Amino acid sequence: MKYLVYISTAYRLLNQDELLDILAVSRKNNQRNNLTGMLLYGEGTFIQVLEGDADVLTKTYETIIADQRHKNIIKMAEGDIDTPNFPHWSMGFKSASAKELQELGGFTDPKSLGKNWIAAETSSILGMMKTFADANRMSD
Repeated sequence: MKYLVYISTAYRLLNQDELLDILAVSRKNNQRNNLTGMLLYGEGTFIQVLEGDADVLTKTYETIIADQRHKNIIKMAEGDIDTPNFPHWSMGFKSASAKELQELGGFTDPKSLGKNWIAAETSSILGMMKTFADANRMSD
C-alpha cells in the first residue's frame, strides 16, 4: 500500500457548495477505487493525503493534476505504508482557517519557510494531518 501527500493552490477561493461538490465526487471515486484519505482546504490552499494501491494512486494523482480548479501542485511526500492512516474515510474533509491550523502541533505555515519548506519530514506531514483529524473528529 502507498500514500501520497500534495499541496496546491485554488485558482480562486471556493465557496462551501463548490467544496461540497468536490467532496462528493472524491468520496464516490475513492470508494470505487478503494482509496482512503483526507482533504483540507483553507484560504485557497488544498492539502490532501491519499492511500491505496500504487497504480490506482498514480492514476488518481494524474487526474488531480489535470483538475483546472487548482494550480501550483506540489507532491510533498509519498511512500509505502503497512496499514492506512485513515482506514474509515473514503475522503475525510475539513475547511479550516489559518488560525485553526496554527493551533495544531506539527503545523508550520509554508509561507514562513520560504522555498525550503518541502524538506519537512514525512512523519511531520502525516502527523499534522492525523492530529487535525483527531482534534476535529472528522467523519466520512
